[in-house]
Amino acid sequence: MSRAIRPARSGTFWGGPWASLLGIGIFAVLLLVVAPLLLSEFRLNNMAKYCAWALVAVGIGLAWGRGGMLVMGQGVFFGLGAYAMGMHMQLESVGPGGVPTFMILYDPLAPLPFWWEPFRSGAFTIAAILIAPIIVASILGYAIFKRRVKGAYFAILTQALAVALATLITSTIKWTGGDTGLSNFTSFFGYRLSDPTNQRMIYSITASLLVGCLVVVWQLYRSRFGELLIATRDAEERVRFLGTDPANIKLVAFVVAAVMASIGGAMFVPIVGIISPKDIDAAASILMIAGVALGGRAALFGPVLGAIAVGYGQSTLSERWPEFWIYLLGLMFIVVTVLLPGGIASLPKLVSRHLKPKEAVS
Repeated sequence: MSRAIRPARSGTFWGGPWASLLGIGIFAVLLLVVAPLLLSEFRLNNMAKYCAWALVAVGIGLAWGRGGMLVMGQGVFFGLGAYAMGMHMQLESVGPGGVPTFMILYDPLAPLPFWWEPFRSGAFTIAAILIAPIIVASILGYAIFKRRVKGAYFAILTQALAVALATLITSTIKWTGGDTGLSNFTSFFGYRLSDPTNQRMIYSITASLLVGCLVVVWQLYRSRFGELLIATRDAEERVRFLGTDPANIKLVAFVVAAVMASIGGAMFVPIVGIISPKDIDAAASILMIAGVALGGRAALFGPVLGAIAVGYGQSTLSERWPEFWIYLLGLMFIVVTVLLPGGIASLPKLVSRHLKPKEAVS
């Protein structure tokens, strides 16, 4: 009787899963030590923005790259974290008992909405950034996955949610700032934003969170859950036949990705200094997906590389060609996708494959 053969795990450090952990360590040194030493204040602030987008990309890599769920509405969860942080910073800027300026412009006598008041507390804000996406993603995910919605329908539905949230914020201008968004922040949890030292601190926090999320995803990839997630992606009916509900596996990945997107949105606000509907709508969500596809959705570092590359391209190309940079970025995305289906992360493997000498045919 033949015995089932399981793929052998490499026993060496360099070939095993610990090599990825070493890569995370090197990446952490580059972000937290090298970048602050070499980059100017302006470029470091841009890098902080790329790291915020990369936080979203790491979660997309988990849900899409390993789980096969094309999450085209991560702007929803990005917006939850961003607006929670924006509301806190807005109230912190106006001081105790103050009301945001944009509300006074519409009605000078109107009190602060009751649902704004808790965001005066920093602890409540942090809890909201973490808990709100869990609640929303759990409800949405349960409703979607239990009904076995997947593929293009899942992608369209998640993108429609991003459009709905952006439209809702735009239409509630008296409470959310509408198209103008929330801005004019002066401090971040008591630290003045005008101080370059505090800006560097915000960068360090964002970069550290990115490294932490990479460690979490690395652990998930090598766990039993990671194996079930791939099995659900490739053979969902077989997983169900073996007694495991694929909906639960997808739901966990969806919720983890939502939390990472919310954290990325929360850190985006003090870095950029504004949050508006255009940062969370369908176009913004598609740009997040494009970065993951560009970098390589199935690789650990692929989504991060892609997000940073797209962010850098957006900044540099928009400076030189304000009207045409989006077309150049799209062209680059198409070329890389056609020539490198696995993204930038697959480039070393392709190079080594071409350089490897061909075996002699007997």
